[in-house]
Amino acid sequence: MTESILNGKKILAVDDEPDVLKVLEEEIMDACPNCTFDTATNFESASGLLESKDYDIVVLDIMGVRGFDLLDKAVKKDLKVAMLTAHALSPEALKKSYEMKARAYLPKDKLGEIVPFLEDVLTHDFQSGWTRLFEKLHTFFTERFESDWEKKTGLTWREWTK
Repeated sequence: MTESILNGKKILAVDDEPDVLKVLEEEIMDACPNCTFDTATNFESASGLLESKDYDIVVLDIMGVRGFDLLDKAVKKDLKVAMLTAHALSPEALKKSYEMKARAYLPKDKLGEIVPFLEDVLTHDFQSGWTRLFEKLHTFFTERFESDWEKKTGLTWREWTK
């Protein structure tokens, strides 16, 4: 097995559900046993970690921890952020994540695939990373959202590669 580029990286995961953090930790630490993995279960703890430490990548839940406020803080520090959600799985939250400069928008249904998604966040620039994400999750989003979700968001990802 090829070593993950996450190995040796500093990762912060924020979610108000401890079981989600446990799954994230298991998935990530299995792939990169030499990474640093910090967690927080609320806005205050996460905010303190973002202010006191540097991270290579940050994974933020949207609901329950004020994820968009944390996204704003992380982006201002030029950190790469992946948004993770179950309850805020909507075209509007997807668009907001993109507009606020998150590097990915991941459904919690895909926790078992978190490592390749995070590897993409680290290896691709903003636009090509989003294109890659949409290529991987287009069918999922189409099944979960209304059929015209792309038009509603204005995220014309197929045109980005032209």
